[in-house]
Amino acid sequence: MILVDSSVWVDYFNGVACPETDRLDRLLAIGPVLTGDIILTEVLQGFDNDAEFRRARTLLARLPFEPMLGRAVALQSAANYRRLRRQGVTVRKTIDVMIATFCIINNHTLLHRDRDFDAMERALGLKVLR
Repeated sequence: MILVDSSVWVDYFNGVACPETDRLDRLLAIGPVLTGDIILTEVLQGFDNDAEFRRARTLLARLPFEPMLGRAVALQSAANYRRLRRQGVTVRKTIDVMIATFCIINNHTLLHRDRDFDAMERALGLKVLR
């Protein structure tokens, strides 16, 4: 299953045309993409306009959903963050390590627009849709 990171969803809802939002558009046309609690929170918290918030919430509610952060993901995320730090990689947002770890544990592929995931692809084996 393909999980779409909030970095792509935010651009998608803002009408930004880029390879990742174009790919998301194609994915939505052919089948569902996965979302989860962390992604929902990150995406929906950014809306100022109530009508746009409701439209985005409705669209996202139609997608398959998985809870993303439980004990196992939390513990492995901490281990992955420490592993990256030992390799000289500083991740700007802990939440990105949680998202990547969730994908790795569950064998999901990630569609993103965030350079922090590039290091996790190389160092942790995160599968990324290019």
